[in-house]
Amino acid sequence: MNILHIETATSVCSVALSTDGVVRASIDRHEPNIHASKLTVFIHQVLNQANCKINDLDAVAISKGPGSYTGLRIGVSTAKGICFALDIPLIAVDTLEAMFKGFSSTVAKTSGQSDLFFCPMIDARRMEVYSAIYSGQGNQIRPVEARIIGADSFEEFSERQQKIVLFGDGANKFSSLFEGNETVVVSGNFLNSAKYLVDESCRKWHCEAFEDVAYFEPFYLKDFIPTTPKKHLKS
Repeated sequence: MNILHIETATSVCSVALSTDGVVRASIDRHEPNIHASKLTVFIHQVLNQANCKINDLDAVAISKGPGSYTGLRIGVSTAKGICFALDIPLIAVDTLEAMFKGFSSTVAKTSGQSDLFFCPMIDARRMEVYSAIYSGQGNQIRPVEARIIGADSFEEFSERQQKIVLFGDGANKFSSLFEGNETVVVSGNFLNSAKYLVDESCRKWHCEAFEDVAYFEPFYLKDFIPTTPKKHLKS
């Protein structure tokens, strides 16, 4: 079972290849605006690293969002093209859930994780993020939402003296906002990766929880709003 995993929902452009649930090769690049130019390059590189031909793929898994409108469109279009060409299934994985699983696995052996709460965040510009909240046991206790973050956004956790960890490319900008807050911790060293799609992709493969390749759309969460380049504003 060879599954190609594509992550383009965030600022990271990432590709991984797994065989029977084990990662054989992966590439992660955290650079702005490289998804369009580098995604197919990374796919070829990962296949070469794993000594795997594209015809050996059994499915493609995509990080479905929420996240960057442009990144999601590029990732899903590429995944669909491969699935159409090879006549193989498309698997969609919730981006925030994959981020939670990837981050929590790095602290799984630390004491007291069951008492922690986790909030993966994807940058949505200014003080807004796409986020959800998970308990240490993996239960989603706040649904996926677009949310403007302020100093009192996690006040209920402070009142109950429960610690919540914020992470992801949307969390870094809140380091100063929550500085000195003992219950709201901002972890600034997490980068998303296609590797975090593997466990859920394999589960969906065995359950045959596949998407309709023709009609599948990313989970944008918010409608795309085009902006005018600054250099044209004064014309």
